Amino acid sequence: MPPSSPPDLVLIADSDPELSEFLAAKLRADGFDTALARDGYQALAGIALRRPVIVMLEAGLPFIDGLALTRQLRADPATASLPIILLCARPTSADTIAGLKAGADDYVAKPFDPAEVSARVGAAIRRHREIREASPLTGMPGNDRILRELTSWIKRGDPFALCYIDIDKFKAVNDVYGFVRGDEFIKGLAECVYLAVGDAGAAPVFLGHVGGDDFTVLCVPEHARPVTEHLNGHFGLRVRRLCDPADVERGYIAHADRASGRMTRSRLPTLSVGVALSTYKRFGDAYEAVAEATALKSIAKSHSGSYVAFPDGRAPGAKRRPVFWPRTGE
Repeated sequence: MPPSSPPDLVLIADSDPELSEFLAAKLRADGFDTALARDGYQALAGIALRRPVIVMLEAGLPFIDGLALTRQLRADPATASLPIILLCARPTSADTIAGLKAGADDYVAKPFDPAEVSARVGAAIRRHREIREASPLTGMPGNDRILRELTSWIKRGDPFALCYIDIDKFKAVNDVYGFVRGDEFIKGLAECVYLAVGDAGAAPVFLGHVGGDDFTVLCVPEHARPVTEHLNGHFGLRVRRLCDPADVERGYIAHADRASGRMTRSRLPTLSVGVALSTYKRFGDAYEAVAEATALKSIAKSHSGSYVAFPDGRAPGAKRRPVFWPRTGE
């Protein structure tokens, strides 16, 4: 099991040492790490030295005030996405507007409730982390967010199905149609995942984009079968819209083999899905569940066509034993 991550570091830049220490103590009690600065130059040095995940800047900092420092941080590619909260004594509406226009994420008025400030810090960190981790192609949460959500389900003891989804024969799509069309397939699969979850009425549910053509659906075990059935149907229809009509008509994509250079045929893209079930196996952490789903996905990929592989060869509630459902129209 990988070691736990260090606590998030909050840099507090304020000229009032008593206020800074008081706020830092509250944040540390809430699980954050803290660093202090007394002026704009110290704040810049602290950011460069320790790389905090968020900074709190007094609007009236000595030498470089909070607004000027915010603009400077936003102009630097290394700190452009750093979350910034401005601290100001009784700010006017004009002060707040100026701070937000400078690039601040939030504004906190002095005197403040330290519990509220801590909550705002946590919310800003989560918001920026999720934006940073989201796939730029699909907007769906990425690996770290997937692991955190899966960890939460495991810690709560909630029964779950982790569906790990992958497109088969995707190399032929990129080789023949190019990466732009390949991206359309990936975005199309993301849309199909959303549609499938809605059609199945799956709730609670969490959707993630691992990267490339790999996706995950985290749901309760009894929803795994209807979600994957609907997904195969939606994706089969989407493939027929995205592939060239001639390829759809003959049922394969012709392309040159990268190794030999000979022309070969690949069937139209299908899906392989591995489903890890907490009701079948007890998982100590998220990594064990991911490993199980990955192994089952490999089993699914060993078959032709769209397959959904379960650990015991049968979906929860299914009366028949097959581990797959053919794609619609196959």
